[in-house]
Amino acid sequence: MATIFIGLSIIVAAILFSYIVFSVFTKHRGKTSTDDLLTSLVNKMNKAQAIVEILIESKLWLPGVSDYMDVEFEGLTYFEVKEFYKGKSKLAIEYLQEKKGFNDTETLYLELKSLLLQDPKQKKIPNVLVFQKHYKKEILEKWIEHKCGSGLWYYFGYKFGDYKETLDVEAVFERQQDRIMMLANEMDSQIFEDSSFNEVFLSKLGEYINKQIIPQLFELETQRNSNKGMPNKIGSLYALFGLFLLAGIIAPLLLLLLSVAPFALAICYAFIISALFFAGTSVYGIFIGGRKN
Repeated sequence: MATIFIGLSIIVAAILFSYIVFSVFTKHRGKTSTDDLLTSLVNKMNKAQAIVEILIESKLWLPGVSDYMDVEFEGLTYFEVKEFYKGKSKLAIEYLQEKKGFNDTETLYLELKSLLLQDPKQKKIPNVLVFQKHYKKEILEKWIEHKCGSGLWYYFGYKFGDYKETLDVEAVFERQQDRIMMLANEMDSQIFEDSSFNEVFLSKLGEYINKQIIPQLFELETQRNSNKGMPNKIGSLYALFGLFLLAGIIAPLLLLLLSVAPFALAICYAFIISALFFAGTSVYGIFIGGRKN
């Protein structure tokens, strides 16, 4: 009976050890791949922000748009305007009730400014744009919720005929155009390789930011955060492996060699039976959790 028990413990310990090695290896390989992709996307978003900053500071806008939004409605954010129905911002309600005279291009201006925020609660964009090492999940959620970036597609693509008199693409300085196109090609040379600075490019840029960069960033940031709980689960398996090794193999062998009373072996049996149940549920839980992630 004791030899069967020890043999069973050896088999289970070997399975646990193999699973631990496999999990650590695949986790490390997956983490490296995820980190590389995340770094690439962060760099793309940094370049997209640099382009947005140039557009905001350019002569693209009607005279008075920047003063109107940055002075009269200083501290107002695009998120507050989109969420005016929540009643949290009187300034947003005033903004929506006032007749502006800029053919609604000031809303695009406000949307682009939102892409330079680092946190949803932030009221002003930084005076100096700092490239990020990672983006907070909260700001990514807000960008996705309000489809930030899609305004470029709407104003310069879908409805450009209505806005071509109030958004002067040709007024953007040539040096700014060159800088924007260089950043766009660094961001994705395949997408923007044959592009030139015009309304078609700006529409494509907005769609690229809104439908590719931001959603992928959010997905990888969420995945990275969910993987932080994995070391605790692997640690539990290490403890189980140690228990099987000690209580299922080493202790019973010593008890047999020393001819100790069977009662001591029974205690080892109880430990191992409990551990077997716990091991089964733990491995199943990690497997299901991994599939969900």
